[in-house]
Amino acid sequence: MNKIDKHSKLVLTGAAGLVGQNLIVELKAQGYTNLVAIDKHAYNLGILRQLHPDVHAIQADLAEDGDWTESFAGASCVVQLHAQITGKYTELFTRNNIDATKRVLDATRRHDIPYLVHISSSVVISVADDDYTNTKKAQEKLVVESGIPHCVLRPTLMFGWFDPKHLGWLSRFMAKTPVFPIPGDGRYMRQPLYERDFCRCIARCIETQPEGDVYDVVGDTRIDYVDIIKTIKRAKGLHTLIVHIPYGLFHFLLRVYAVFSGKPPFTADQLKALTAGDEFHGIDTEKVFGFRQTPFADAIKESYCDPRYSAIVLKR
Repeated sequence: MNKIDKHSKLVLTGAAGLVGQNLIVELKAQGYTNLVAIDKHAYNLGILRQLHPDVHAIQADLAEDGDWTESFAGASCVVQLHAQITGKYTELFTRNNIDATKRVLDATRRHDIPYLVHISSSVVISVADDDYTNTKKAQEKLVVESGIPHCVLRPTLMFGWFDPKHLGWLSRFMAKTPVFPIPGDGRYMRQPLYERDFCRCIARCIETQPEGDVYDVVGDTRIDYVDIIKTIKRAKGLHTLIVHIPYGLFHFLLRVYAVFSGKPPFTADQLKALTAGDEFHGIDTEKVFGFRQTPFADAIKESYCDPRYSAIVLKR
């Protein structure tokens, strides 16, 4: 195992996204001082620069060759976070989940970086069949077959600070509307994972460098979708009326909305994944990484009511 000290250079790809923004907060809290953050999203990278002027931030498209590869020189670890999560076209997922990963792995090998932490997704072992799932499976395979010492973490649905999608979007929507629609009876079991807890897992992997291990990281709380919504409502002190809409109508409305929106916040594919009935079995984070996960209600309150970061929202 290579020794990682708190002044070693760490390169984070896709660093201005949801996991990256939270991870930088966590790594700095743990004393890491030499972080390189690469992302192509100008607005989100601007937020990162404003919050962390001490971090070396680079705007670059990882799917294209460029000078960004030189920032890998002398690094002790790469944390691969970049991913296309939502989108209307297959080409976007291929470009950002597969093509970009090939270039990152090439740069990692070329600069002889001794270790890589790859952030995969629980979808690679789910029953879902969509562009995100299929390209994430291909991305993970590239890492496993790369020859680079690595570990893989597969998180479930995450929530936390900065979230422009998922529970973050639902939280903001609920605060703006007098009526909140729920598909069907809303009894779709979820295992949401708090971002800060997941970032603690990543930090531990950077420190200990497990060789070839794959970790399914799952939220400790098993909770139905409708109860997630009710927990957010209570945490924010809202009086929004929750209304149940037949699943078929909900699905139709999402498809209609997608026609008029270039970046729909919630898609028909995501609705299908929500109701797919997946149940994930993950590691014991206390046993493997040495900490207990934050209680769900406390994590929701911190995510959407904390004055430090809860009002900062990334763009998709």
